[in-house]
Amino acid sequence: MINRVELFWFSFLKPESTGRFSNMVLNKKFIMHKRFEGEPKPSDFKLVEEKLPPISEGEFLCKAKWMSVDPYMRPYSARYPLGTTMIGSQVAENTAYFGLLELCQPKAGETVVVTGAAGAVGSIVGQIARIKGCKVIGFAGSDSKCKWLKDELAFDAAFNYKECSVAKALQESAPNGVDCYFDNVSENIIHISTTVIQMSLVAKQLKMEGFLVHRWANRWDEGINQLLEWVQEGKIKYRETISEGFDNMPAAFIGMLRGDNVGKAVVKV
Repeated sequence: MINRVELFWFSFLKPESTGRFSNMVLNKKFIMHKRFEGEPKPSDFKLVEEKLPPISEGEFLCKAKWMSVDPYMRPYSARYPLGTTMIGSQVAENTAYFGLLELCQPKAGETVVVTGAAGAVGSIVGQIARIKGCKVIGFAGSDSKCKWLKDELAFDAAFNYKECSVAKALQESAPNGVDCYFDNVSENIIHISTTVIQMSLVAKQLKMEGFLVHRWANRWDEGINQLLEWVQEGKIKYRETISEGFDNMPAAFIGMLRGDNVGKAVVKV
């Protein structure tokens, strides 16, 4: 069955129109008005209203309660023409669980380095690594985020990459090397040249792999249930940065890209 609102989440049924799902339901949505040039701006989005078409066989209509803002939305939006409803999702994916356990396969005593460590995925990756007995080193964009990683999430070390030498921080905190580097930011934090990367991959017989979480779509419940169990047991802690109101979707998206959020950035509509 097709859930129209879930496909493009910068879209929201107007409250006064949702009492009955009729043929005259009004919907508010943000469309991509301009291409992003550098940091996205409020003027890149345009808020419009539309009348939804009648519900067809095999379809249903739903009203969004919570919406997610995530980094992937910025590059993915380039695939669509201007005027398209801004892409996204109403449901968060458990990327951290499968990415770390299936690809990195961490073992007790190993050292795991996580970038974007105070974000939705990075904070969970680090805690799962701790559960597996690993030493965890995180990089985040502020001193307060690093304090949260060490004091509350029990990271072994956390560094503000804007204020430190990343190479020196790794030499001090991981003198015996790193077993797994989990990158959440897709930017050159460690400043390593392509040549050095290639030489290291060959000489040390390393593996580098990108992934999309949908690879494990058939194991979705496994990831959700295991993470829920760890949360209930107090082994995993989480934090959310909540924005209020559908009209604040662009601001929440822009703030997330700036690193204003700690943990998962969501919008309560």
